[in-house]
Amino acid sequence: MRLYGGLDLHGDNVFCSLLNEKYEIVYERRLPNDLPTIMQALEPFRERLGGLAVESTFNWYWLGYGLLRNGFTTLLANPARMQENIGLKSANDKTDSRFLAKQVAMGVLPQGYIYPEEQRPARDLLRRRLSLVHARTGEWLRLESLVARHSGKDLGMHALQGITDDELKALLGNNELVMAMARTSREHIDFLAGKIKEIEQMVESLVKLNDNYKKLITVPGIGRILAMTITLETGPIARFAGPGNYSSYCRAVKTEHTSNGKKKGEGNSKNGNRYLAWAYVEAANFAVRHSPELRAWFQRKAAKTKRVVAIKALANKLSKACFFIMRDGVNFDVKKLIG
Repeated sequence: MRLYGGLDLHGDNVFCSLLNEKYEIVYERRLPNDLPTIMQALEPFRERLGGLAVESTFNWYWLGYGLLRNGFTTLLANPARMQENIGLKSANDKTDSRFLAKQVAMGVLPQGYIYPEEQRPARDLLRRRLSLVHARTGEWLRLESLVARHSGKDLGMHALQGITDDELKALLGNNELVMAMARTSREHIDFLAGKIKEIEQMVESLVKLNDNYKKLITVPGIGRILAMTITLETGPIARFAGPGNYSSYCRAVKTEHTSNGKKKGEGNSKNGNRYLAWAYVEAANFAVRHSPELRAWFQRKAAKTKRVVAIKALANKLSKACFFIMRDGVNFDVKKLIG
């Protein structure tokens, strides 16, 4: 009789439950977060195991990939799509692991995509780059705010990049303490810029895009780093049934539910990939600057609604265009995008 397992993973232990096809408990134990110990516990059941579910927690990598490397059929449970322990007044690690195992046995486990282990470090490194980009932007905003408070001048990033320390000090009223704050921001910005550049050079030297994904660079607003980010976050484009599915995964569509033309509620806005959501909004902002056709479309859209809504709408269009580029290996065609 086949067995199915649920692994409820925590910071320092994992609760393991194995059920048979009749949902009877065959094995159940709390194990330490030690891969050899877990492998030893599962080995007697290897030939009968039809699948092991690991919940997508913050620390699932070592366990999920460890199981895969050791030949176990491993499924990544998507907690955002599960209604755990329906009907139970009390839930605990035991009920959680049994719930996972039962869903595997029934063939209804909501699954997340397990990214190839050898490609994940590059993807995660680009995610770290994004966090540094956000930190650098925050430091620029602090510097702009500091100048505005002490000079009354609304100077943007480009203007501040071009002024000397003496000019900046004069703007700040020749106050040494205020200048110390400005100097700290500048040094922090320079440090972050250097680290961002290091990451970009490392990823560019190691990551090779296939021909279909290289064509992402034909999209206005998408350069090599953004193309790599989209490629690595997307994974195999074949896992998406169509452009709408992909756009939804990129968080580029509304989450509202309607009935008879009236809004009845909203879906989970956190479903999907927040890094792809950022990438396509970033691409949309750059596209407006560099493509006359897309800028004209954006201006018409923004005149009817808000700027942020127009950018999001353009991001939606770009995500769908990129779906076809990655799937079919075609170049970007602005006429097909906006008519």
